[in-house]
Amino acid sequence: MNMWLRCRTLAFTLGVTGAMLNVATPAVAQDPHRVLSPDGRNEVTAEIRGGRFYYSLQRDGRAVVEPSRLGFEFRGKPPLGEDLRVVSTARNTVDETWSQPWGEVREVRDHHNELRISLVEGAAPGRQLVVVFRVFNDGIGFRYELPEQPDLREFEITEELTEFVMADDARAWWIPAFQPNRYEYLYRASPVSTLDTVHTPLTMEFRDGLHVVIHEAHLVDYAGMTLIGGREQNRTLRAYLAPWNDGVKVRGRTPFATPWRTIQLADQAADLAPSVLGLNLNPPNVLDDVSWIRPMEYVGIWWGMHIRTMTWSSGPQHGATTENTKRYIDFAAENGFGGVLVEGWNIGWDGNWFENGDVFSFTESYPDYDMPALAAYAQERNVGLIGHNETSMGIENYERQLEDAFRLYQELGIEAVKTGYVGDETPEGHAHHGQYMVRHWKTVIESAARHGIMINAHEPIKDTGERRTYPNMLTREGARGQEYNAWAGDGGNPPEHETILFFTRMLAGPMDFTPGVFDILIESETGMPRTPQQSRLRTTLAKQLALYVVLYSPLQMAADLPKNYVNQPAFQFIRDVAVDWEDTRVLAGKIGDYVVVARQERDGEDWYLGAITDEEERTFDIPLWFLPEGRSYVAEVYADGPGARWLHNPFPVEVSSRPVDARSHLTLHLAAGGGQAVRIRPAN
Repeated sequence: MNMWLRCRTLAFTLGVTGAMLNVATPAVAQDPHRVLSPDGRNEVTAEIRGGRFYYSLQRDGRAVVEPSRLGFEFRGKPPLGEDLRVVSTARNTVDETWSQPWGEVREVRDHHNELRISLVEGAAPGRQLVVVFRVFNDGIGFRYELPEQPDLREFEITEELTEFVMADDARAWWIPAFQPNRYEYLYRASPVSTLDTVHTPLTMEFRDGLHVVIHEAHLVDYAGMTLIGGREQNRTLRAYLAPWNDGVKVRGRTPFATPWRTIQLADQAADLAPSVLGLNLNPPNVLDDVSWIRPMEYVGIWWGMHIRTMTWSSGPQHGATTENTKRYIDFAAENGFGGVLVEGWNIGWDGNWFENGDVFSFTESYPDYDMPALAAYAQERNVGLIGHNETSMGIENYERQLEDAFRLYQELGIEAVKTGYVGDETPEGHAHHGQYMVRHWKTVIESAARHGIMINAHEPIKDTGERRTYPNMLTREGARGQEYNAWAGDGGNPPEHETILFFTRMLAGPMDFTPGVFDILIESETGMPRTPQQSRLRTTLAKQLALYVVLYSPLQMAADLPKNYVNQPAFQFIRDVAVDWEDTRVLAGKIGDYVVVARQERDGEDWYLGAITDEEERTFDIPLWFLPEGRSYVAEVYADGPGARWLHNPFPVEVSSRPVDARSHLTLHLAAGGGQAVRIRPAN
């Protein structure tokens, strides 16, 4: 890591930026300590009970999180969380606005009140612990800091004792943790009291309508946090950390700071997005120059592998050939796409590639793929190649080649890389989202930044806001994506899937879902449409368009085969739609049912609206109040056509236009499993 990058990263790891008020006070009495959000609605209470440290959270005077324990267990040392007393507190207020180089919104306000509580053990050796709370209008974050001290110069955490004792047996939307497919599962909904071990973000709806999301932020040298549910302890959720191969959860040395544990709050589902709580808890951008970071749409040699018209491996159906790649480059150039993803170009895909973690080369291509010539051809056509690095969790093999590979890509002008981590653990037995892997992903992001490369991570560690510090970390998968619709026997993603993703996985950050498949019934493989019981898309074609607006990513793929876009009027929306946004407004939403969202193009005057529904047909009346007053616009509408429904007639799309302004309303009729996409452009 460059020294300037190391120093700047360290400077922001423990610091507070933009402080307006900083008051430290000694604390002798062990009374509760309270801190409010700037609007006064959210209140955190921290207190000692029987020598243990607890926090609780209220909103508008109502309990959200009841008193919940904090602390650690260590290997070879007593737990840190017993016989504690408060020795001092410090308060701080921050109110500043910062700009994202790309994102769902340009301007982000960071307005919070902070309370730092310093604790010490009563018995020898008198170890020290600091707990920091930051309380925002949209939620809270808290973390542990371990000051430098003799008894914890080096340590091994075996358990983090953080609890979230929920005040309501809320309905939770969850996916299971520590399963072979990582985060790639369909979400289920059930009461908090029935949960087992689940991933974050965990989104909950209280009986009074309050929405609560538990997640984490600024995960850089720690294990990823999952939650163990309350079957034995009712509504108590406990932090559980992904382990190293010897069972240790976290290794470190003081001074040390954990990631932030976050609790996002919203009065209704539509207020959850766009979520900036985690971004505000990450350090600012450490890259001096971000001009090379370029959000874009792309196409790729990818979908054909999933529907079995091409192969990753070499042979007669090899997809990553020079000739085939040139066709994709030409298609991208002709339609204004910024990049072409090529999978299967490099040595290592032959045989069972799931087990080829020590075989893959990230610099040597198959003989039928001329990477230098293709990179030059792409540049001539103003298109960038997107490299693909599948590791199959062979991390040592990848890290040995990482610098050489990224240096080669930089020399060839390859500006983006899609990484892959198929597997639930490394060959050495380290968990997919444990500290070992968190360190690796940070290494990849930093190396990519040095070489001017943007990262699109698949099978990744979950997003915890790293994109603020390293804006070259553009997007990632981390959920069940479009490819599940292509696999025979899997059953595909149900119509409700994307309406759940918007309020769960998408609250963590951008997702490369790969929308835009027009061959809904996947006739390309056999020449025959698939039946509803076989793998196929469970959306209408109009919903595929709407997903470009609803599911945010600064890299958006037009996922289908180029031939399936020919003579398709609906393809114009994909050519037009923006990928980077000035502002985002969620106009309506209910988890698992529907989403309606509007976004303004960054550095432009166009607005785009996307609406999606589950298996139910729905109609919305949407006022266009977000448009500037006194301006005339044209709404270009791509709606489900007459008789459209996902199950038996997914293809009809009705394209129309009408004049609109800030006082207009749009009536959105969505077919079952359908959607609607609208471009709103100035009339002139």
